[in-house]
Amino acid sequence: MQFAINWDYRCPFARNMHEHLITALADGADYQVDFIPFSLNQVHIEEGEPDVWSNPARYNELLAVMTGMTVQRFFPEQFGATHLALFAARHDRALDITDWTVLASILESHGVEPEKVRDLIESEGILADFKRLHLGSVEEHHVFGVPTFFVNEQAAFVRVMHRPNGDAKVARATIDRVLDTMTNYPEFNEFKYTSIPR
Repeated sequence: MQFAINWDYRCPFARNMHEHLITALADGADYQVDFIPFSLNQVHIEEGEPDVWSNPARYNELLAVMTGMTVQRFFPEQFGATHLALFAARHDRALDITDWTVLASILESHGVEPEKVRDLIESEGILADFKRLHLGSVEEHHVFGVPTFFVNEQAAFVRVMHRPNGDAKVARATIDRVLDTMTNYPEFNEFKYTSIPR
């Protein structure tokens, strides 16, 4: 199954879904996945402000996603674990992922040289690619948030409330359910519970 999914490390629902996806992939799930960066900072800029890609004062807000993009492109074997660690830094450990020293520590702990990643961010046009991919999804599919799945020219924003907690069966079932719904039930436009059981 070929599809794409977007992310921003700031979103806990993106964390949930990407944990399912990375857990399923690590278990051998036959998914061909494109990871598309998205900036929640850009979505929430005030009218009249410069976009985040043109504002040097907001560069550090983009660093975590650019780090993930760079690892995925140039160090794919380390991507899954690093990707989850970047989510965990934000949501489990309450670390400041706009701080390069935090990102560098995560990279080092997953066998990726931080300075090499920093150099690649600057030399390989990662910021321009981030902007292009974000704006492309907004212009083509009216994407407004994460996690959004892209399947067969359709896009759907999908939230799940649970995490796989290392259970590959749960992870695969979750991803497969999303893909099945998008592929076989395109008539579903919106399905949202009015309250969340506590």
